[in-house]
Amino acid sequence: MEDKLQLLIKNFRENEGNIISLLQETQEVFGYIPEEAVYRFSEELDIPASNFFGVSTFYAQFYLKPRGKNIITACCGTACHVKGSERIINNLKRELNLTGGENTTEDRKFTLEQVACVGACSIAPVVIINKKVYGKMTTDKVAKELKTLKEGSDE
Repeated sequence: MEDKLQLLIKNFRENEGNIISLLQETQEVFGYIPEEAVYRFSEELDIPASNFFGVSTFYAQFYLKPRGKNIITACCGTACHVKGSERIINNLKRELNLTGGENTTEDRKFTLEQVACVGACSIAPVVIINKKVYGKMTTDKVAKELKTLKEGSDE
């Protein structure tokens, strides 16, 4: 990790970077923004850690926790909610053994995200799996897709 952080800091200095670009590059390298990276950047670049945390928590593109290999995004907008998204989400949580506020499985194979709206109300309820949009979803259809992903990840 140390070598990667040094390279990011070097690139930041050489290219007169900004906090957003540094966080983007960090997430690209690690898959998320490790807390220790923020404190290292703060110390090395003489920028308060609160500036990094402020930016990383403001923009939805940044993640402060590791994410799974497979990203499942469930829409919770009004149309999706009315058509059963809550049942789908609860079923996914059970299938993935996600408890409490956790959204990533222990083995880091799956992350379940809930978003306010994906803008596809006409095909509600909507679930996005690894950037592929699935409309008119049911708990059975999601379970089938999840099973396929699980079988594929055992290889």
